[in-house]
Amino acid sequence: MSEGDPLIGDGVTQGIVRIGDTVRRPLRPFSLTVQAYLAHLRDAGFTGAPLPLGVDEQGREVLSFVPGDVPRNPLPPETAGDDVLVALARLVRALHEASAGWTPPPDAVWGGTPANPGRITERTELVSHRDYYPGNVVFRDGLPVALIDFDLAKPTTRLYDIANALWYWAPMRDPRDRAPAFADADIPHRAAVFADAYGVTARQRAELTPLLVDIARRYHEDSRASAELDPVFRKLWEDGAKDALPRAEAWLREAAPAIAARLGQPG
Repeated sequence: MSEGDPLIGDGVTQGIVRIGDTVRRPLRPFSLTVQAYLAHLRDAGFTGAPLPLGVDEQGREVLSFVPGDVPRNPLPPETAGDDVLVALARLVRALHEASAGWTPPPDAVWGGTPANPGRITERTELVSHRDYYPGNVVFRDGLPVALIDFDLAKPTTRLYDIANALWYWAPMRDPRDRAPAFADADIPHRAAVFADAYGVTARQRAELTPLLVDIARRYHEDSRASAELDPVFRKLWEDGAKDALPRAEAWLREAAPAIAARLGQPG
């Protein structure tokens, strides 16, 4: 049995344990790149991420433990308020501000999914988290204050990061696939609340809804392809993604005009 208390995390990464005020994780090809990124965030004054503490004698990545509460799906009612969206948007904006000055090392290695490994194929602005799945957001006193699990961090755009956060937290889902507390949520309103709190520009607002529709398609295709390559992703696919993702894509295409119209209104 491994020493320490097991941490479930995202359900994808196995072998994560807490030992005192540290978290030990299996070392992966991208771990040292992420540690360099976390070191930059620390030096830039960003306090909403784990501190990188190197590698232990067993060859595991070591990070500081981030205290707080991590919500699980289905998201509980107390996470459905506008105040949560505002706090998360400000956290993402602070991350972006801290990230903007970092240039990755030439030998940087990035993580990804089985179907979409860490290659950089798109225009990028900065390195950021890129995975605001609820299990990666730490709450204190009912509000998001920190981010964990930077496994999917890599060069990206601010707009992609915003869209990913809205994917999980608006959420951009067919009503039947949302947590009960979000089933009747006004999604255009929630997208606008996040955009206002982040300070999304007029140009970004115009580009956001088409990007949301596109990533719904991409997430569906990536999930299906990853399920064919990896048993962990196959289980996620069979446990509901195979039905929920095409529904999300269809719902978003229908909802897009209303979301775009609300984003276009002054906050």
